[in-house]
Amino acid sequence: MSVLDGAIVLVAVGLALAAAVTRRVGARVVSGVSAMLLAACAFQFWREGFYWQFLPVYSLLAGLLALGWRRGRPAPSPLPPRALAWLGRGGVAGLALAALLAWSFLPVPELPAPHGPYAVGTQVFRWVDSERAEDATADPDDRRSVVVQAWYPAAAGEGAAGPSRYIDGLERLPDFVSLIPGLVMRRYDRIDTHARLDAPVAAQRERWPVVLFSPGYGASRAFYSGLLADLASRGFVVLALDHAYEAPVVELADGRLATPVVRFLPDDPDRLRYMGARQAVRAADLRFVAGRVGQPGAFGPRLSQRLDPRRIAAIGHSFGGASAVEAAMEDARIRAVANIDGTLYGHAATGALPVPFLLLESDHRETRHSRHYLDGNLALVRHARAGGYRYQIAEANHYGFTDVPLYLSAPARFAAAVLIGGSRGPARTQAAANDVLAAFLAGLSMDAPGDGVAAAAARHAGVSGGPVGMRAGGP
Repeated sequence: MSVLDGAIVLVAVGLALAAAVTRRVGARVVSGVSAMLLAACAFQFWREGFYWQFLPVYSLLAGLLALGWRRGRPAPSPLPPRALAWLGRGGVAGLALAALLAWSFLPVPELPAPHGPYAVGTQVFRWVDSERAEDATADPDDRRSVVVQAWYPAAAGEGAAGPSRYIDGLERLPDFVSLIPGLVMRRYDRIDTHARLDAPVAAQRERWPVVLFSPGYGASRAFYSGLLADLASRGFVVLALDHAYEAPVVELADGRLATPVVRFLPDDPDRLRYMGARQAVRAADLRFVAGRVGQPGAFGPRLSQRLDPRRIAAIGHSFGGASAVEAAMEDARIRAVANIDGTLYGHAATGALPVPFLLLESDHRETRHSRHYLDGNLALVRHARAGGYRYQIAEANHYGFTDVPLYLSAPARFAAAVLIGGSRGPARTQAAANDVLAAFLAGLSMDAPGDGVAAAAARHAGVSGGPVGMRAGGP
């Protein structure tokens, strides 16, 4: 929200509430301020274009002008004066409430700036895995599509193609994108991801460690742009996947836009078999991307020779965390895994984990993790052969690791935190999560000396936990 946008909304709503509560706000004040706000709206429209969120604001200003005119020119009415006054005040108050509700979703959300020492570059790769059939479509010749966005340490101040695009298919979005109205996202092409498209790779290292990332169930990789850009700024190449026909919108290599295809099983009331099957597909996607690391030219001329195939970790949020665990159980190229608040299914809930792990959780009181979540991750700790860490972030809810709360205005975020928890907020949640993640990835999978995980957690109030399943002397 720009300063001008916020000022228009706040002044309009404040004037409306004042006019509704008392008649001391005279006709001249109501009419004069409303006229100035309409002029500001005209300037805002000229500078920014049309926001659908402003429709209730325009209606509110029209109502205020009518109220000012009515107060300045009393006229005969079939209604009693008191009733007419209350009707006018109630209408204006209702329009003010509508204006606030419409402004719950910001036209252009603002993502927190990365904390690391590197600038951030990004590229998108759209591949087809010729070895796997696509079971989500009816075409027997259709092969599995895998879409990856690379976030990487970039050279500061050097030329690049321009800012990166926030989400696929902005001009062709479906009516709803993971329960968010597509209408809300019309201006998301203006979101600053703090990354430059096709920027030169930073020269401080010859090869950079690689982190595969899988998003939550039904979520787009775009929803994690704040988290991933920040992690890349700390010295990792993050390869974030969109899982086609499960993510809300994915642009495939041939230009088609893939939307979710869900086929629940009638004899699977808890959907455990369905989720286990989808988790296996996601794990195969992650293994496919791991296999392309180190292949000549796979990631274009800038990145291909700058990725270290000996230093690959897999992480994910929610269902993506579970998928990362399964991929790490089955692929020796993955040397560490981090599960961020994910419920485990299928093989991930029962198999042995051969690599070091990090379980990073939201506050159990805020998220109310299910018994299946608790049992699965307890089994993960028991079956971990290389040990790991388990940390919980107090006052963080499940969605605080994503950009989604930032789609809301500050008052709407506050109201959501009151209703469902998460008062820590996404910026603080992600900063704590990435401090712990970066220390874990550097200390365990990337052969850095020492163990900075506990020190990283200690820098943030309310982050509690420690090593689990470790033998004396380390994992």
